Amino acid sequence: MIMMFAARLLCMLTLSASVVVALQPIPADAQGQPGPAQRPPTYVQQQEKINAWTVGLAAGLIEGAPLRLAAEMARVVDDGADLHVLPIVTRGPTENVNSLLYLRGVDLAIINADALEEYRIQFPEIRRHVTYLLNLFPSELHVFVRPEIQSLQDLAGKKVNFNTLGTAAAYSGPLIFSRLGIDIDKTFIPHPVALQQMRKGGDMAAVVFITSKPVDAFLRGQWEPGFRFLPVTYDRKFEDYYLPALLEAAEYPALIKPGERISTIAVPTVLVAYNWPAGSNRYQRVARFTDYLFTRIDKLQAPGFDAKWKTINLAATVPGLARFPAAQEWLERQARKPQDKQ
Repeated sequence: MIMMFAARLLCMLTLSASVVVALQPIPADAQGQPGPAQRPPTYVQQQEKINAWTVGLAAGLIEGAPLRLAAEMARVVDDGADLHVLPIVTRGPTENVNSLLYLRGVDLAIINADALEEYRIQFPEIRRHVTYLLNLFPSELHVFVRPEIQSLQDLAGKKVNFNTLGTAAAYSGPLIFSRLGIDIDKTFIPHPVALQQMRKGGDMAAVVFITSKPVDAFLRGQWEPGFRFLPVTYDRKFEDYYLPALLEAAEYPALIKPGERISTIAVPTVLVAYNWPAGSNRYQRVARFTDYLFTRIDKLQAPGFDAKWKTINLAATVPGLARFPAAQEWLERQARKPQDKQ
């Protein structure tokens, strides 16, 4: 009897223990439910996160090639919160040096190389503050004249148009003629207006274009015999900022005879950076941009992007400027790769 009572008691205790265990609360993580909700980042934290890897790029006029190239670079290097490039519409590449030096939030700029000339007197150490990443493309000098003009010297005292203020021609053109030692009557009206005046036989003797060849105005226009491009010789007076260039018959078949080549000079259009101290956040931003851009340059050379990317040589130098250190280091690493494989 006692044995049967003891067995029943043991069975009841075991059952009670099972019920107690079953009724105990289950931890939240064991139920598959989320833990305590995490606080969203504060406004200041979000602001700092977004700004930490944002790069400001002073590009140029809204209708110009530099802004288009800047927008394409921004698309290719975009990495969400880890790299965000803001192309900025400006007054033009010739004034972007000013933006790079003084405007808050600008880390990079697209400039014409000879724009540094303006700062040589008021800012003699300018080349220590501006470094280049990439020689983007040359902008060739086109000196287009009426039939009675046979040489550059014939333009002395005559009207020569340099397009509207803010354009490459309006800045570089007068500077080039000053170096040539030719005193001209400079005008700054839209080139289509000046070309029409030349056609009508007015007092407009020449127009000066500084842009990538070929220029549509010379391809589509109908020109009477005698209208021509004048040659400009590249010599020591142009070595500090400019490069030698040619205009060829294949580019302007209606204006240059087959097999003929017109010597001229070109103004490099350059992607530059402020020379931030190594290790600073601003330096790190530009260094990351450089790495992304150089590593992904093949994407920019694919269909769908500006044809100028196909002619870009990452190793091409720029007269008068030092290369941004992170860009130089990237090129040196690439040069060592074949040796490392041996």
